Amino acid sequence: MDITPDSVATLLNSEDYGDRLTGINQLRQLDPKDAFPLIEPLVNDTNVRVRYAAVSQLSSLGEVNREKSLALLRDRLHNEPEADVQAAAADALGGLKLTETLDDLIQLYRQTEEWLVEFSIIACLGEMGDPKAYDVLIEALNSENNLVKTVAIGSLGELGEPQAVEALKPFINDPDWQVRSRLVQAFSRLGGEQAQALLQQLSNDEAEQVAEEAKKALN
Repeated sequence: MDITPDSVATLLNSEDYGDRLTGINQLRQLDPKDAFPLIEPLVNDTNVRVRYAAVSQLSSLGEVNREKSLALLRDRLHNEPEADVQAAAADALGGLKLTETLDDLIQLYRQTEEWLVEFSIIACLGEMGDPKAYDVLIEALNSENNLVKTVAIGSLGELGEPQAVEALKPFINDPDWQVRSRLVQAFSRLGGEQAQALLQQLSNDEAEQVAEEAKKALN
């Protein structure tokens, strides 16, 4: 059977959440202009799995109506009770580069106790590339969660602020090789003499993968 806006709408209006999930997946096969109005109500669905799927898909469909997407995602950021849906909202905001929500994201980062939300926000801030995020990314380097700390290193590299090199320097001796690997990526993006010198040190790292990445960055 052909997938049409009407056939998908039938699934999305079903009382069975499994049907609604199927409908959300089928939205990918529609023209985004047809899919966007259909996904809007699902962002506030009663079922958390449906909300998560709908919010996640806004990262691709949101370009159809950035203003409406901004309102929908900002609402989920502040009023969503489930951490994974909040995290998906942050991911979508980053994908759409809706920098209007920078203050919202920073506020939530400093209030939430959910590491998954923290992780998504810090990743999102790097993706947005707004220099105003610098201070909170530096804060995130001190996170007790290693994944948040690691993504903060990557986000500082994406942000491209040269002064970040000094803040990242202590991590050259971090016991986690994945942190040092992310450090290589950050230094290669940030550039400058100090970053080059630190990459030279990392080219002799005990972890072969880190050393090879540093050598490639130097070349």
